[in-house]
Amino acid sequence: MMLSSCGGASKEEGASKEEGASKEEGASKEEGASKEEGASKEVTIGKQVWMTQNLNVDKFRNGDPIPEAKTEEEWQKAGKNGEPAWCYYNNNPANGAKYGKLYNWHAVNDSRGLAPVGYHIPSDAEWTKLTDFLGGESVAGTKMKNTSGWAQNGNGTNESGFSALPGGLRYGFGAFYGIGGNGFWWSSTEYDTDDAWTRDLYYNDGRVTRDDPNRHYGFSVRCLRD
Repeated sequence: MMLSSCGGASKEEGASKEEGASKEEGASKEEGASKEEGASKEVTIGKQVWMTQNLNVDKFRNGDPIPEAKTEEEWQKAGKNGEPAWCYYNNNPANGAKYGKLYNWHAVNDSRGLAPVGYHIPSDAEWTKLTDFLGGESVAGTKMKNTSGWAQNGNGTNESGFSALPGGLRYGFGAFYGIGGNGFWWSSTEYDTDDAWTRDLYYNDGRVTRDDPNRHYGFSVRCLRD
């Protein structure tokens, strides 16, 4: 229910920090080798194939539009009504080009499908499989973080090729926080009727944090190949 406070974290009044820059694709990694597939880049980590960029779609798999919620009132209303919504951090499309969109969990869980064909939103167990392959939560964060773009030189080695960037979050009440310092990614697994599991990375910590924030939050989404 509350975002972990390692590195300045948070809760339904959450946590995060500030900026990032995307990893160029191509070179083989110690933990995986990237490849480009049309517009989507992928990396194989263990037996999993992950996208190397955050999701940036505004339509469900069936073509239905996902509502954009710009104002705090629009964001709050979507959460309270259990309706899907997305936004750019600070409603700035330039942030979308770099970090992808932020989605509430209602979009993640929508039966129309948020992930593109051939992909799905990773479950809590699939996130754990990733971090276990990378040596466990205590060290996996450094291997997942991009080699540039994290605040105060909090970059990683990106040995995994995951190329994580700190896209920040949007609280359930509509304020933005943390771009450049912290990154948060949804899983498809609910924690309880109000919350869902996430994985979080912080600029000043090499760990991956497993957390269970409110579903009304806006977080990044990373897709896993079926």
